[in-house]
Amino acid sequence: MTFDPATHLPDDLLERIRERAPIHDRHNTFPEQDLEELRDAGYLKILVPTERGGAGLGLEQAAVLQQRLATASPATALAINMHLVWTGVAKVFSDRSITGMEFVQDGAARGEVFAFGISEGGNDLVLFGSDTDAAPQPDGGFAFTGTKIFTSLAPVWTKLGLHGLDTTSPDAPKLVFAFIDRTDAVTTKDDWDTLGMRGTQSRTTVLDGALARPEHVVRRIDPGPGPDPIIFGIFSVFELLLASVYTGIARRALDLAVATVQKRRSKKTGLTYSQDPDIRWRIAEMSLAYDALPPQIAALSRDVDEQADHGARWFTLLSGVKHRAVTMAKSVVDEAILTAGGGSYFSSNELSRLYRDVLAGMFHPSDPESAHSTAASALLGPPTAP
Repeated sequence: MTFDPATHLPDDLLERIRERAPIHDRHNTFPEQDLEELRDAGYLKILVPTERGGAGLGLEQAAVLQQRLATASPATALAINMHLVWTGVAKVFSDRSITGMEFVQDGAARGEVFAFGISEGGNDLVLFGSDTDAAPQPDGGFAFTGTKIFTSLAPVWTKLGLHGLDTTSPDAPKLVFAFIDRTDAVTTKDDWDTLGMRGTQSRTTVLDGALARPEHVVRRIDPGPGPDPIIFGIFSVFELLLASVYTGIARRALDLAVATVQKRRSKKTGLTYSQDPDIRWRIAEMSLAYDALPPQIAALSRDVDEQADHGARWFTLLSGVKHRAVTMAKSVVDEAILTAGGGSYFSSNELSRLYRDVLAGMFHPSDPESAHSTAASALLGPPTAP
């Protein structure tokens, strides 16, 4: 059956989200109505298998939908991304007959919202290490103490997926991946006041002995890079869905630029700017850059769905597509602003918001330094000490 994105993300819903986006950006608020409408449309469970109450889509289809959602509201798409990452990891597990994350699928099917609590200030190990303490409990659970940053969906999540370091068990150190509920042991700071992506409300989260029940402890592994499916699952889904959001921003910027030059008319020639050869070159340059990304995202997402074996190359491929998507999107938005003219400099102009939103891509893992380091090591081997 042909996949129709409008089935899961109808045009009228998309337009309502687009209308609300500048309001949330201006007032620095979370788009709660977007979330409610997306939940009602079944969007939070698109990656949940049909037998568990979801839509049964693959990562390839979810990537297309996230590109589509980002054309309406990049901040909403980026926030929802973090929920979809965990349902995507659960799918990676279930597709490979690995148990332990069924509760994520069941929770998403019931309408629970899962947030992503991995980032920590100054921790450039990201997935491979943690400054958060994971203290083992007598019942097999863990108590997490530490600070997580950039926690998207901060005002609304019902479960937070996170990691911490167990340093006290006999086989320590071990990285612990688990999920906690929102309790008095969790403090969400009201500190999200940023240049762009304001609607994500990715606030700082402080943990003071926040408990993960034994059944919500997903993985306990050695720190550092490794073959464990939790690492591959998070890295693959996170990078591909991030690439999708920024590719969606580029699509919207290109569409806005095209619409603008078809309406603006030159006083000098009497022709619309769409007939100006320099403008036409800029539009073409934007299109040539954008057109490369959707097929790359689709191919790699399909490979995750179909369990292709890229071996150690997976990390280069995944960090590379995320890096290319962000740099492409930033370039396209830059060109769109130049093409659209001085009106795009006003904060009320949608391109102005896209210009600010797209900058957030530089801060998401894999950042430019990490992506280049991964690619260089794959081709040249790890650097040697002098």
